[in-house]
Amino acid sequence: MAGRVTAVSSNGSYSFSKPNRESVTLLAGLGVEGDVHAGETIRHQFRMTYEPDLPNLRQVHLMHEELFDELALKGFAVSAGQLGENITTRGVDLLGLPTGTLLHLGEQAVVEVTGLRNPCAKINDFRQGLLGEVFVLDPVSGDFTFKSGIMAVVRHGGPVRPYDPIEVELPPAPHRPLERV
Repeated sequence: MAGRVTAVSSNGSYSFSKPNRESVTLLAGLGVEGDVHAGETIRHQFRMTYEPDLPNLRQVHLMHEELFDELALKGFAVSAGQLGENITTRGVDLLGLPTGTLLHLGEQAVVEVTGLRNPCAKINDFRQGLLGEVFVLDPVSGDFTFKSGIMAVVRHGGPVRPYDPIEVELPPAPHRPLERV
């Protein structure tokens, strides 16, 4: 399985969207250099109020560009960084990866997949009705499908740029499916 980075984004302050950059630097154990969500402990604005000392399993947010294609067919114009992701990808089934997968980004950076992004209601502030497209309830099974990307921690730092290759290294079996973090 191989893919590529299509965009990188970061923001030093809390906001829903993140501006695209020419490159970002991943810092081992922290996240994206200069990004508001970088840190060893939880940096998610809401969760910091009640879980401030828990490890930050959401250092890097990755989202598959194929989601934007799917949303466009439903009338939603969304582009890289607008849903708050740091790294936008193409050609990797991010949502199908098991927990613990290593993603080699470019020449140096390596992130470990920790789980699914739990989309928040702010998505509807960005585009009304969008939450229902990225957070879907199966009426038969009662299970939710989370489509708004995955979260990871940085295992090895380095620069990441658009067009960098992505190599996928699966963890040893048995594989654990992704859960929201």
